Amino acid sequence: MLVIWGRSNSVNVQKVLWCCEELKLAYERNDAGGPFGVVNRPEYRALNPNSLVPTIEDDGFVLWESNAIVRYLAANHAPGSLWPNDLRMRADADRWMDWENTTLWPALRPLFLGWVRTDPDKRDERALDEARHRTAEALRVAESHLGARPYLGGDTFTMGDIPLGCAVWRWMMLPIERPPLPNLQRWFDGLTQRPAYQKIVMQPLT
Repeated sequence: MLVIWGRSNSVNVQKVLWCCEELKLAYERNDAGGPFGVVNRPEYRALNPNSLVPTIEDDGFVLWESNAIVRYLAANHAPGSLWPNDLRMRADADRWMDWENTTLWPALRPLFLGWVRTDPDKRDERALDEARHRTAEALRVAESHLGARPYLGGDTFTMGDIPLGCAVWRWMMLPIERPPLPNLQRWFDGLTQRPAYQKIVMQPLT
């Protein structure tokens, strides 16, 4: 059975769990990271020398890095759907997975940590406002792209929607002012109707 190491409230672990639920894959999840520790134990570092989550073990194959795991699972279990057969459609989905990791999340992460995991009296309001503006500017790129297609990768839901969907849940749940982004909102509203998204991602922010 597929084994997943990572706590269920981690944005990166949620990518993998949501993918598994969409694929209806059986898996075993072991708590790791954050308050659970584990990641600095020698036996875990033998699996993932970065001491981060998630990590998977699949019939003797060990893999870390959340987006790589999603790609692996999609290619293995969902060719033609989550893993598009068309090369250009697949590259488009792949592009948005990387964009979330390299552009959006670096902007959003300080905002999320500042609101959710920082005591109110220790928050840097100026830094939070700057992070909010940077995140909004980044999301305008996705907003423009979604104006011509229902999903990031094209006409159907693919692996490309998973990383951004996990991040945007956090953006939408923060008690902040957000600019109107109607295409992003329409896409997000569609995600919230998916049972796998409801089960894995739509949780209180912690």
